[in-house]
Amino acid sequence: MKNITQVIDNCTIGKNTKVWNFVNLYGCVVGDDCIIGTFVEIQGGVRVGNNVKIESHSFICEGVTIEDDVFIGHHVVFTNDKYPQSTNIQGFLQKKEDWKILKTIIQKGASIGSNATILPGITIGIGARIGAGAVVTKDVPAHSVVVGNPARVISDHL
Repeated sequence: MKNITQVIDNCTIGKNTKVWNFVNLYGCVVGDDCIIGTFVEIQGGVRVGNNVKIESHSFICEGVTIEDDVFIGHHVVFTNDKYPQSTNIQGFLQKKEDWKILKTIIQKGASIGSNATILPGITIGIGARIGAGAVVTKDVPAHSVVVGNPARVISDHL
């Protein structure tokens, strides 16, 4: 029996990028000099910039753009649908056309702490810091620090 430790399907992976074992990448673009930790999943259409570090167990869904020099801590989860459900109004399992994917942008130099959850349709500003365990429900200003559930600004100048 073959031991499958990675699934990399239809992706562009930049030079000097390290992808650890047990990683699933589908239809994404990952820049140069990145590190993708164990048990990470990056879905189709995601764009990851250069010099990005994504720690283990993180989930990055379709609709997310991560710019250069970003840190994603362990077990960070992104979402792309504000009202997820299993079935459409006819009672059948939803298909891609049954919902609208909301775009999320993580700007250059931002850092997201472990176990943070990022709701869809937001922008995390340049150099912003997201505290561990935060639930980010709205845009985060550049160079600010947010913590809590829902995340709130505790410092607006790094």
